[in-house]
Amino acid sequence: MADKKLPVHIGIIMDGNGRWAQNLGKPRSFGHQEGLKTAKKIALAALNAGIKYLSLYVFSTENWKRTEEEVSFLMHLIKSHLKAEYDFYKENQIRVLHSGDLAKLPKEIQKEITDVTETTSSFDKLSVNLAINYGGRDEIIRAVNRWKNNLSSAGDLAESDLKKYLDLPDVPDPDLIIRTAGDLRLSNFLLWESAYSEFYFSKKLWPEWTEEDFNDAIRDYMTRDRKFGALYDRKKNE
Repeated sequence: MADKKLPVHIGIIMDGNGRWAQNLGKPRSFGHQEGLKTAKKIALAALNAGIKYLSLYVFSTENWKRTEEEVSFLMHLIKSHLKAEYDFYKENQIRVLHSGDLAKLPKEIQKEITDVTETTSSFDKLSVNLAINYGGRDEIIRAVNRWKNNLSSAGDLAESDLKKYLDLPDVPDPDLIIRTAGDLRLSNFLLWESAYSEFYFSKKLWPEWTEEDFNDAIRDYMTRDRKFGALYDRKKNE
């Protein structure tokens, strides 16, 4: 799918795991397990499509409000997945990144995230950013606090200054953000980075998603004219 308009970075709000399971008369935990399988499948689809960065909204700062049972299961799933999938990352040369407040996660999960990001740091085919304990507003507040704590000269905070203190300052902003399961909102995902992202909404629940669904989203994106606030010169961009 090589093309000059191919998105470099795609973010996905993977919504609908619990509803999918409940529709089948199964517990929400079953939906999260299937959602994990889908995430792995879509990571391969991104790799095959030539995407360089894929951000997956795994666990938000608001998800702590869910039942203790569901949160505990999700933490267990995250921990076991990170450790168990190293061969998958190595075989496909997938670099794992993390965005979110690492310090407020359980110690054992902090260790797993640190280990996998360090171990895969040299892989260069696809970078998968796992947004775990992530919230867009929280990221901006943490970035401002980091800037204040590292302030070396007086002056007003500039946009370029703040960007340096975001969780992943070297990762380009997402060109495309996908949300599954029918809701039409960002839910606190990559608020700063998505200022000029294109959006694609799907009614299909996340465990139902296939490589073809992912490619459909990319094809839809490639039909759009991105202006970034300026007038679009069609002849120049053909």
